[in-house]
Amino acid sequence: QVQVVESGGALVQAGGSLRLSCTTSGLTFAEYAVGWFRQAPGKEREGVSCVSRNGESRYYNDSVKDRFSISRDNAKNTVYLQMNSLQPEDTAMYYCAAVYRRNYGYCSVTIDDYTHWGQGTQVTVSS
Repeated sequence: QVQVVESGGALVQAGGSLRLSCTTSGLTFAEYAVGWFRQAPGKEREGVSCVSRNGESRYYNDSVKDRFSISRDNAKNTVYLQMNSLQPEDTAMYYCAAVYRRNYGYCSVTIDDYTHWGQGTQVTVSS
């Protein structure tokens, strides 16, 4: 049984930092690209960042570029999202998702591409 579990969400003041973690089980983690998505109340889910299975390709939404950083540790079956300079508009439920990729160096933030999703972790940024 595949499981995707996010952690690290919290209430933080504007300008602060958080590191989200996404840990998987039940799959061969090194064969999967991983993406982070978020959904704010009343808004559609959007792609934030993704990392390829080999960790060499990364993508960031323009709204988080230069503030967020994604990385992965295949030995720990974990992907991290380091979030710096957080702003109130970053407030959302953050979801991690994984998809098998034959291509070592590809990832996307297209929601429909992903097959395994976590339950989310809440990030709230106060002004």
